[in-house]
Amino acid sequence: MKILVIGGGGREHALVWALKKSKEAAEVFCAPGNAGIAELAQCVSIKHYQIKELADFAEKNKIDLTIVGGETSLALGIADEFEKRGLRVMGPSQKAARLESSKIFAKEFMRRHGIPTARFRTAGSADEAKRALKSGEFREGGDAVVVKADGLAAGKGVVMAKDHGEAERAIDEIMGGTLVSKEAAGQIILEEALTGKEVSLLLFADGENYALMPPARDHKRIGEGDTGPNTGGMGVITDSRLLTPEDLEKITEKIIKPTLAGAEKEGFPFKGILFLGLMMTAEGPKLLEYNVRFGDPEAEAILVRLESDLIDICDAVIDGTLDVTPILWKDGCSAVVILAARGYPAKPETGGVISGLDIVSGQQNVVVLHAGTALNSRGEIVTAGGRVLAVTAVASNLTGAIHRCYKAVNEISWDGMYYRRDIGK
Repeated sequence: MKILVIGGGGREHALVWALKKSKEAAEVFCAPGNAGIAELAQCVSIKHYQIKELADFAEKNKIDLTIVGGETSLALGIADEFEKRGLRVMGPSQKAARLESSKIFAKEFMRRHGIPTARFRTAGSADEAKRALKSGEFREGGDAVVVKADGLAAGKGVVMAKDHGEAERAIDEIMGGTLVSKEAAGQIILEEALTGKEVSLLLFADGENYALMPPARDHKRIGEGDTGPNTGGMGVITDSRLLTPEDLEKITEKIIKPTLAGAEKEGFPFKGILFLGLMMTAEGPKLLEYNVRFGDPEAEAILVRLESDLIDICDAVIDGTLDVTPILWKDGCSAVVILAARGYPAKPETGGVISGLDIVSGQQNVVVLHAGTALNSRGEIVTAGGRVLAVTAVASNLTGAIHRCYKAVNEISWDGMYYRRDIGK
């Protein structure tokens, strides 16, 4: 088979890495890819948002299966364009992608289908949002409030405001376009701040059936001890102990089944990867948000534990046969530590020459997945983004996975390399 992966980050490197293990994958292409992906696949100079050009490439090169990595392509309707041309594609429709591309649509969907979530209010201007803050529903006097941009913001459109004043500043920054794009901040959401343990649960879905992946926990803040601004993710762990069997039963009955049934009822059966951002509160699991694709770096941590053939799973999602497709996972735990460029997430420095990758490549149960890398004119691998590398490790327990991860991290360097030292702690 000829396979095409859309995107160029750590998530897409993880997808390509998993696909290369399949006996069915004769050729793997990636658009646009990066320096690490280029070692495994043929990179194509087409951007992820050039939907028609990507479909043209797939037609011309007789691509058998396309896997869409990121949310932007899905929000633009890439799955619809491919399906219209009779091309097999793994990813939800543009209508289904609204569960991520509009946080307001998602929250109202949750309300319509009785899915437990935080109380919320929406606003179309900074003044309206501030009036909602003062309404009594979000009390002044120190109570935390979550402020979210409605649209896609690469994980940076959420501010956990610890008090009323910080919430007002976040409203001004979001609505003023300094934190996220003006398109993402056309509307805003205010939410109560839930208390509990945060967990990510991803699943494959074929419109009716679903299959769970290992539960994960992301580390969003830039600083150790969960301090500083949100990022796209500074590290992640997978560990079955994050959710008990009782937790999984409640999540299934109160969130997963109503979500899939609601999507079907509203005319957009969900086929693809559904990401549930959950808060395990004293009242039970509550849904913070949906994503409609693999998270990044969750994909890196999850796919290194996949033992089944990823192509078989994609076929089952597309054909509606997940209920008869066994999916096996490697026992144990995994950990990912993100190596970022100095200045991330505001203004990352690029062009730093990365050393040590050849040393790490020989370490057992460790994979270094490239997120923001490129080749310079001398053929050296250099930094080309904020999040540069995802150092990934697997072990029989979490302590072992974390130890392997940081052992590999210590071999890698460039001027300005930054990472958190408390992932999984």
